Amino acid sequence: MTIRGRDRQGWLGVVLNAPDARALATFYRDLLGWPLADDEPDWCTMQMPDLPVNLAFQTETDYVPPVWPATSGHPQMQLHLDLGVTDLEGATADAVALEATLPEHQPQPDVRVLLDPAGHPFCLYLDR
Repeated sequence: MTIRGRDRQGWLGVVLNAPDARALATFYRDLLGWPLADDEPDWCTMQMPDLPVNLAFQTETDYVPPVWPATSGHPQMQLHLDLGVTDLEGATADAVALEATLPEHQPQPDVRVLLDPAGHPFCLYLDR
């Protein structure tokens, strides 16, 4: 069952909060190579090419980044982005050059967990 008024081809969006929406949007624009569709100081979006899917960024003045790896009593990750790459080490170096952080804890040899500039974990995985 699909909720009433929801077309299976309709738009779907994921929104990441950050202390500076535009700064985080710029990071992901450069990381993914997708242009920004909306570019306001507190709200930015980018559309996945040829798909009804957007990634959006919203300024949240009280934003507190999640902790990676998860630690009891600290903000927990609610979701993360998985990005398939064919050159894991090269893609990791590129993300770090764009100001992502590579935590010491890495759970799998074919995945790199990184933190974007606002502290959101995201994964680069070897896409075979």
